[in-house]
Amino acid sequence: MGNTRRAAISLLAVSLALPLHAQDTLVTFRALAPDVALEMAQAALTHCRDEGYQVAVAVVDRMGVPQVMLGDRFAGPHTPDTSIRKAWTAVSFREDTLLMAESTGPESPQSGARQIDNVLMIGGGIPVTVSGSIVAGIGISGAPSGAADHACAKAGVDAVTAKLELAGE
Repeated sequence: MGNTRRAAISLLAVSLALPLHAQDTLVTFRALAPDVALEMAQAALTHCRDEGYQVAVAVVDRMGVPQVMLGDRFAGPHTPDTSIRKAWTAVSFREDTLLMAESTGPESPQSGARQIDNVLMIGGGIPVTVSGSIVAGIGISGAPSGAADHACAKAGVDAVTAKLELAGE
């Protein structure tokens, strides 16, 4: 095969591949506004207080970077880090950590997920979605159980659901 023919085939292959590759150059996504993240965290903290729990609440963005951290005055010193890790785990695995705590037990095929750095498979972390896309995660730590942490996180999400639904339209 001649050099001219090889060059023509290479040029054709590159020109056919460019439009496919160009589509992957930029990605567009939605993220939760900081004021909505704060409102969600405050609602979760209020719910926990109403239940008699002193907790830390963390809201992370869709990439797991903390946006909001609220700690009640008598929450344990471990709770800020734990709440961030729960929120991070929820957005990373795209699942709430209460379900993950059950599905990654010692005898399950998914138990190895518990060995990943920063993962915390304890109830209290929930991914926040709008129109099927994760926009944030919320994590709670300090209630007497993972189920109670989960209920507080859900109360926070429920407090901003109407705003999230409007944003998804």
